[in-house]
Formats: sequence, C-alpha cells, structure tokens
Amino acid sequence: MTSSDSTRIPEPPERLPDVAPSPAGTDPALDPGITDPILSVRGLSLHYGTKQALHDISLDIPRNRITAFIGPSGCGKSTFLRCFNRLNDLLDDVRISGEILFDGQSVFSPDIEINALRKRIGMVFQKSNPFPKSVYENVAYGPRVHGVRSKRVLDEIVERSLRAAALWDEVKDRLGDSALSLSGGQQQRLCIARAIAVEPEVVLLDEPCSALDPLATARIEELMKDLKESYTLVIVTHSMQQASRVADYTAFLYLGRLFEYGLSEQVFIKPRKKETEDYITGRFG
Repeated sequence: MTSSDSTRIPEPPERLPDVAPSPAGTDPALDPGITDPILSVRGLSLHYGTKQALHDISLDIPRNRITAFIGPSGCGKSTFLRCFNRLNDLLDDVRISGEILFDGQSVFSPDIEINALRKRIGMVFQKSNPFPKSVYENVAYGPRVHGVRSKRVLDEIVERSLRAAALWDEVKDRLGDSALSLSGGQQQRLCIARAIAVEPEVVLLDEPCSALDPLATARIEELMKDLKESYTLVIVTHSMQQASRVADYTAFLYLGRLFEYGLSEQVFIKPRKKETEDYITGRFG
C-alpha cells in the first residue's frame, strides 16, 4: 500500500446505484430550485448500528450562500452536517447509503483522499477547540500540514485569515500568546480563521455560537455574512432567530427526515408543512 492509498476514503458499505436527477421531485416544500449547487445530496440514509439516524434526505446546497439546518435536539442535524466531509467515518458501526456530490464528484469515491476532502470542506465545531499553541501557530497549522514552509508565506496566510475572521486588530500584538488566553468569542473566531487558512470552498459550522454570549454571537453572525462572499457556509443551529437572521436558505429536519427546505424568509414566514409551522411557533421542540 502506498502512502497516498493509506489516506484515501474507503468505499462505504452501502450505496445507492443511481443519483436522482432532482432533490425532491415535485414537492415544492423540499426543492427551492437551486440551479448551481456546490453540494448535492441524493437519497442519503445513515445508520448507527441498528438505529437509523437519517432517512432518505435529498437537497442541494447553493454556492456562496449560508444554509442553516434547524430542528429539535436529536433530529440528525449534526449527523447530517458531518456527512459532507466524512467525519462520521471516524465512528464505529456507521452505515451510509445514498450519495453526496461535491462539485459533481462523489465524496464517497475511493479516488478522493480524505485530507484533500477536508481541506476543501472545513469544519468549525460547537465548542471552540483551539490547539494549546500560540495564536499564530493555530492559524499556521493547516498550511504547514499541507506543505507551506516559507515564513513569509505563512505570515501572509496568518494575517489574511485573522483579518477575514475579524480578529486581526484584537490579536496582532499577541500572536505569540497562547490561544487559550483568548476569550470564548475570540477563540471561536480563531477556529474560523484556522479553518479558512487552508482556503476551503465550504465551511461547516456546528452550532458555533451555542456557548457564546449575545455580543460574541452577534460578531460571529456578522462574520458569517461577510464570509459568504468567499465561501459556502452550512450551519447547524438550535436558534431559529439566528437562522432567520443569517441564513439565505433553511432546512427543517425532524426525526432524521427533511420536512421542509427553502428560502429562509419563506420557511419562517409562510412554511408549507404543518410540522415546520408547529416547530417554529413553539408547539414542540
């Protein structure tokens, strides 16, 4: 086995043989008519052992927009998010059927290397997780892993990424300090800077504001709006208010199924499904 073979994503144990031509057939509650998706999901189901967590999900994710996944706890939002860059592969006894296309190529293809996939589809987790290193080394870590050695180039990447994460002015004189000395909101923005330092095309954010105060949350939300000019963002959030404020498109998941997907304004103001209306009006969840 060669070194490149050792990093390739294995073929999943189950796959649908064909990819459906549209995400939802004729159901307008599931198909907002996205014409140039960067990610296309077709018939995706996922099992943890004998428990099915996702049921036959199909949707398209638009480029350079923010798409939010909402729904009650345990509905499969984070599990679904982790499918895009194959993080569920790290768990035991996971079975996946269906398809996810990224720029037209299956993310399940054995020809895709896992490091290359996760470079192109970055991840920011619910709890900020800076490395126990300096602010500079946190941001430079990814580029170093991918072969950047020049100090000048690394300096440029670190500054560019911190500026893009709206953090440069706050830490430019503290680049050598431990990242753990930053506030919670600063740490989360540092994690965003670390994610975009390798220039991904898609950034996945799993409840990035759940542990932050309102002021830090507002800064992250403004940052997300700025970042969509350069990246596609997909966010999981428990806050319907946050989804309505920042997301261009919103998908409502319940019991592992996709119930509604459309422009956020339509989903929140005039939902097409009773389940969606019941959730956003607080009847359950």
